[in-house]
Amino acid sequence: MELNYRSHYAAHVAEMQKRWELALEAESFMAALVHSGSPMYSFLDDYEYAFRPNPHFLAWLPLTSHPDSVLLVVPGKRPTLFYFQPVDYWYLPPSDPEAYWADHFNIEIVRDSADWSKALKSHLPDADPGLGDVAAIGDSPSLQAVFDDKWINPAGLIDRLHLARTRKTSYEVACIGASADRAARAHIEAERAFREGESEYGIHMRYLAACDHTDAQLPYGNIVALNSHGSVLHYQARERKAPEKSLSFLIDGGCTVNAYASDITRTYAREPGVFADLVAAMDAMQQELTAKVRAGLDYKELHLETHRRIAQLLESFQIINVDAEEAVGSGLSSVFYPHGLGHFLGLQTHDVAGLIDNRGHEIPRPDGHPFLRLTRVLEAGNVLTIEPGLYFIAPLLEMWREEREPSMINWARVEELAPYGGVRIEDNIHVTETGGDNLTRAAFARLQ
Repeated sequence: MELNYRSHYAAHVAEMQKRWELALEAESFMAALVHSGSPMYSFLDDYEYAFRPNPHFLAWLPLTSHPDSVLLVVPGKRPTLFYFQPVDYWYLPPSDPEAYWADHFNIEIVRDSADWSKALKSHLPDADPGLGDVAAIGDSPSLQAVFDDKWINPAGLIDRLHLARTRKTSYEVACIGASADRAARAHIEAERAFREGESEYGIHMRYLAACDHTDAQLPYGNIVALNSHGSVLHYQARERKAPEKSLSFLIDGGCTVNAYASDITRTYAREPGVFADLVAAMDAMQQELTAKVRAGLDYKELHLETHRRIAQLLESFQIINVDAEEAVGSGLSSVFYPHGLGHFLGLQTHDVAGLIDNRGHEIPRPDGHPFLRLTRVLEAGNVLTIEPGLYFIAPLLEMWREEREPSMINWARVEELAPYGGVRIEDNIHVTETGGDNLTRAAFARLQ
């Protein structure tokens, strides 16, 4: 895979123009205006929250820290970028446009965040006086000063754009691959910090240093979990003090390149033993699942197969006292594996359109699986995660003990393994007609 995303950018912009022209025509709009977003302030304060641009803006432009810039897309014309570059001495203003992306746009530098609205009608002389044939995309309050609410984020157009985003261009795949490279370096450093006895906070800081990110640049808050904290699926705390004994380490962390995310999870045991064997078995099973990924695969079915595989691990490691088939049929497998197999990945960690078909109709989740984020039949160009897990989650185990048949669980084995929390292995896969490119394993292999 070519990771030099700049070499793919011209073709990406051409594809974006084609997709948006088709979507605008289908929804009877003559143009679309995409606002990057505006800073948000905390209540009764002048402190700004970390800024993240509108992903529809980022799909066109690698401008990840540029509030109040606006892109105008008109079929048959080169897109126009109103590039907000204020004269400022409180904050560092955006740098001058770079040729590799700027050459594909008409660029107008604006010094005031409202200047785009003053120039808009001169760029759209044939538009309806009320701009009813122009779609506005974004969440900036400034859009409401110009557009009627019904033309802001029109559902039909948004669905079409979201569906188009599920099929990644070569530029997008290269950005995700480059992001995986960054994250792989950081994961290796995080494991090293775990082996050296660092705290969760210390591991996290080593991760950031290795990938050259701040917290705000991460695609999501890293999960850095030692011991039983690994049983909290979205564990958010980072203990400053290392535990007396670090038994296990689960890290779910990604990086970004041009806002495109990687999302990688690894689990480690400090010493050989049953939990280390469970990690190895999960890793082997996860690779068998990723080998099945290809265009035409029903992701729902792969998720259901994962439950069967998890149940087989539960049986073989003597965590349950029933066979795998009964564990799945009774719902027992969901006590140990309560989340979905994965999700689309791109400009958003949990990327869009995972639950609708190509006509925008909902694809229901399988009964009993409310947390699955992807139910589509896969297509070439999709990028997604495969992340099976097995956990010892106290509230779910107690619920089973109180409400179902407790003899189905080997409680002695659960007590033995609960201090380790759980295990999850997650890779990012690019779907092709003939299989899946594992962007994560390739990134780790390049570091060997």
